[in-house]
Amino acid sequence: MFTVRASWYAAAMVKRLLFGVIFASCILIGSAALYVWREIGPVSSVTKPGLFVVPQYRLGFDAAAALEKERYIRHADAFRFLYEMYADHRDIASGGYTLDSHMNTWEIIQKLTASKPDYLWVTVREGLRREQIGEAVRSVLGWSEDGLHAWNSLYTATKTEYREGVYFPDTYLLPRNGSPKEIADRMIARFNEKTADVLPKFAEKNIKWTTGLKIASLIQREAAGTTDMPLISGIIWNRLDRGMPLQIDATIQYIEGKTDGGWWRPVNVADLKRDSPYNTYLHTGLPPTPIASPGMSAIMAALDPRETDCLFYLHDHNREIHCAATYAEHLENIQKYLD
Repeated sequence: MFTVRASWYAAAMVKRLLFGVIFASCILIGSAALYVWREIGPVSSVTKPGLFVVPQYRLGFDAAAALEKERYIRHADAFRFLYEMYADHRDIASGGYTLDSHMNTWEIIQKLTASKPDYLWVTVREGLRREQIGEAVRSVLGWSEDGLHAWNSLYTATKTEYREGVYFPDTYLLPRNGSPKEIADRMIARFNEKTADVLPKFAEKNIKWTTGLKIASLIQREAAGTTDMPLISGIIWNRLDRGMPLQIDATIQYIEGKTDGGWWRPVNVADLKRDSPYNTYLHTGLPPTPIASPGMSAIMAALDPRETDCLFYLHDHNREIHCAATYAEHLENIQKYLD
């Protein structure tokens, strides 16, 4: 009898012990799960979308630290652990990602590594004509031929002041699915922002801003560098004041457009006879529109030209500029620096 009772008691104790172990394990596992969830769970229970930007040049950029600082994740270390363990070292591309504070850390890792960014970096260099800018944007955003045609057709019949020259040279973060009109409006808005304090100064000098932009575009295409720009501006203004044809090769290149030699190929003698309102060898005054999008240095040079007696200029083989007040002096410069 005693043996039976002892066996029953031992079995009950084992059951209690097992129950205690299981219960403690559940508490431990639950606590661990709760801790992990607190580490990787959403920062907020409320939906709050935002744009997380990975710089174009990422030297020194720490995505985990940036995400924690911008309150998309709770802890950078938890992000790094999950990224190293489960993301197969997939790269996080430069660009902009639409994230939400309601997303957990794992969802954010999937977003950053599983697809292209929602916004892509596009750099527009100074001195490009509109078609070249369209090509640069297309190479990144993947426009179709119809998309590129839509870009090139913008403002050709309306708002002619936006036809050329106002697509400000800069680095943009553009929506991957952005339409040509949307991208153009962004660049024009950047132009308006950058020139807000400058364009009124043209009006103070009784110069239309469109005139100033035409001259700036000529300066941008003709200058070998920013140091040349004020002098070239002074020469252009001198020729305009005297009613002389500008005789600027860049306007002839603009007429030619894209050739087998690419954009802006060297000019030959036959090109100078092309009948076009942009031909500044045949026609006096400025071309109908700018010929490219100038940067701020060229715009400021158009506004503030250097005082000079020169009416002619050339660049030698080292791209150093030489100007002359008379045609005879110009011929001497040609012989001295080019022949």
